[in-house]
Amino acid sequence: MTKLIICYSSKMGGLPIENTSTAISLSQVPKDQKSAVPDSKPKKKICCACPDTKKLRDECIVEHGESACEKWIEAHRKCLRAEGFNV
Repeated sequence: MTKLIICYSSKMGGLPIENTSTAISLSQVPKDQKSAVPDSKPKKKICCACPDTKKLRDECIVEHGESACEKWIEAHRKCLRAEGFNV
């Protein structure tokens, strides 16, 4: 199995640079394996992700306290993980 290696250079404004000796392009990855290639970072800021579960979680905590809202807290965490955040 060949691994995709992409490095990000802060000198290049965060643009990806490839190590051509070990990197491959996505066009060389079989279609069935493209979904297995992880995204480098979430597409949104964490504050803007999952607004519906965030609102329910926050309202519950204000009204009932954190200990009574584990269901909504975990639902929000699950949503954030689905968006690519490591929480």
